[in-house]
Amino acid sequence: MDKGWIRTFLILLHLNAAKAAIGVGGIGGVGVGVGVGVGIGNGGANSPGPSGSSVPKLDGAYKALQAWKSAITDDPLKILDSWVGSNVCSYKGVFCANPEDANGIAVSTATGPVVVAGIDLNHANLQGTLVKELSLLADITLLHLNSNRFTGTVPDTFKDLTSLEELDLSNNQLSGPFPTVILNMPSLIYLDLRFNYFSGALPEQLFNKKLDAIFLNNNQFGGEIPQNLGNSPASVINLANNKFSGNIPASFGFMSSKLKEILFLNNQLTGCIPEGVGILTEMQVLDVSFNSLMGHLPDTISCLQDIEVLNLAHNKLSGELSDVICSLRSLVNLTVAYNFFSGFSQECSRLFNVGFDFSDNCIPGRDMQRPPPECSIIPGGSLNCLRIPTPKPLICSALAAASASEHPNHRSSSP
Repeated sequence: MDKGWIRTFLILLHLNAAKAAIGVGGIGGVGVGVGVGVGIGNGGANSPGPSGSSVPKLDGAYKALQAWKSAITDDPLKILDSWVGSNVCSYKGVFCANPEDANGIAVSTATGPVVVAGIDLNHANLQGTLVKELSLLADITLLHLNSNRFTGTVPDTFKDLTSLEELDLSNNQLSGPFPTVILNMPSLIYLDLRFNYFSGALPEQLFNKKLDAIFLNNNQFGGEIPQNLGNSPASVINLANNKFSGNIPASFGFMSSKLKEILFLNNQLTGCIPEGVGILTEMQVLDVSFNSLMGHLPDTISCLQDIEVLNLAHNKLSGELSDVICSLRSLVNLTVAYNFFSGFSQECSRLFNVGFDFSDNCIPGRDMQRPPPECSIIPGGSLNCLRIPTPKPLICSALAAASASEHPNHRSSSP
């Protein structure tokens, strides 16, 4: 667990949440997604609350929450039955805390009132829309609305949520283009928009933000992935199950060393796997399956010494799987099914007992391969993928140093 998630856990404790849990869920059957959710609880059970509505910030919170309540058309779990009266700190799913000063130190109630610092309505099954008045919750740091039935778009007024660190709108029915208002939230570190109906291209600015987690999977985003993907300092990025086309940006190979997981699966990507992938030495999950990638695998993959899941299935990749790939020390699942690979080394055989799917390729003498006519013409045979062929593992530190010298203006990565 990195410092970002530790900070989140401490925030949840600070908000007197009834429950705190860190969830790890599979994405598309292969990826791992990290999310934080506290479940619906009574924020007022242990939270200080005002005796009336005389406090200006809580007046604003009361106005915001009542406007939102009016825009919710179905509440099957009766969550909003508690949203009555001016003491918003007693509302279910609303969490109050002492405000913080400029140094991030909580101000005691003797010198300052409590504020609404978090809302968690995960799995509430609410139906309705997000209202512009929610921008009055200027001190909120967490907004978790996973698994509801919210429709429409994200209000432009959300730009005023300058303290918001986590925004989880996943598993709703939101639509429209990427909500660019998110780019104006200076404190945001966790963004989860997965399982909605957002569409269109991604803005380049998204990958310039200091986000630690970006979940955009299972939407209808399309067009090319912005070429500045490599600028992102995120540890987890999920772009799976969209309509992205074009190549994987070359900058992918020069991302932050913090990157642990990245999922491109089930899009319409073409071209080669970038040679620079080997620089991501701490990556644990790479899934590019169900695309139209071609060419040989870059031998720099041998530098992914922390990789556990490598899914290359359902592409048009070719060549042989070499020792340098199958000897990766942490690899527990290698899936290359439905490609045009022509062979694999003896070292790959050691993976049979842990997870190695090579079916529907062009490997002579092996069962469950493509019919010979399908292997007569290899897709992308004329494709020029930059490769650094080597009979033995690369000196990966040298690879990283060479990359740094070739890209002196590229943002440096901090662990």
